[in-house]
Amino acid sequence: MRPSLFGVVFLTLTAAALTLGCENSAEREDGKPKSKVGDKDKPGQAKKVAMGKNVYLEVLPDKKRRVLVNAEICLREGQLELFLCRKQTKEHEAILTADVDARKIHAALIAAGAVEGSPVRFVPNYRPASGTKIEITLQYEEKDKTTKTVSAKSWIKDAKKKSLLENDWVFAGSHLVANPLDPDGPKHYLANDGDVICVSNFETALLDLPIKSPKDDADRIFVANTERIPPVETKVVVILTPIVEAKKEKK
Repeated sequence: MRPSLFGVVFLTLTAAALTLGCENSAEREDGKPKSKVGDKDKPGQAKKVAMGKNVYLEVLPDKKRRVLVNAEICLREGQLELFLCRKQTKEHEAILTADVDARKIHAALIAAGAVEGSPVRFVPNYRPASGTKIEITLQYEEKDKTTKTVSAKSWIKDAKKKSLLENDWVFAGSHLVANPLDPDGPKHYLANDGDVICVSNFETALLDLPIKSPKDDADRIFVANTERIPPVETKVVVILTPIVEAKKEKK
């Protein structure tokens, strides 16, 4: 799936929403209060636009863009295939779950300046996932109501190296496929089957690690770093920041 599949429509609507200052409507979605993410940077100056349920594009005062996903903790220990899954899919092997349409995260990442690459390939030879690197940070409230911000990598341990995850994720982009029962109908976005942010390699991943990471039970590399992860059902804002090289000015 290439960015053109999402078309100029998503980007045009995003730009229009930012121009019109639609952040108030985004804040009221589902009757939920405004997230405090972004206030920490420069209070009241960040602009946030809803791209879909629980998915937002945020433009910071310095014009940098990032994507916010409202999620919650569903698992704190054990082997992992995923970091974040879609709600009611793979909660038994993911730390976070989110009630989202993964296509909206895809579109928001493009609007934030990320460029999709390709999911992992295994045949004829292994080729790692590619795409713009995405830094992932997490914000949540502690029991004393203070807001804490941490790297997503601090919640994941490499069981073989006995260390924290070292690699950033990449924007692999998953795939759109036709419904065999309705070839002319809407196409299905494979990441919506659960594989939103992966730590084991999946050909259906929206975000994946650019390293070889088996998904077979006996060979899985990553486990939850239980001591760092808050209680199950804790609400978490997942912040996806594309690592985009600054454009060189023409002389």
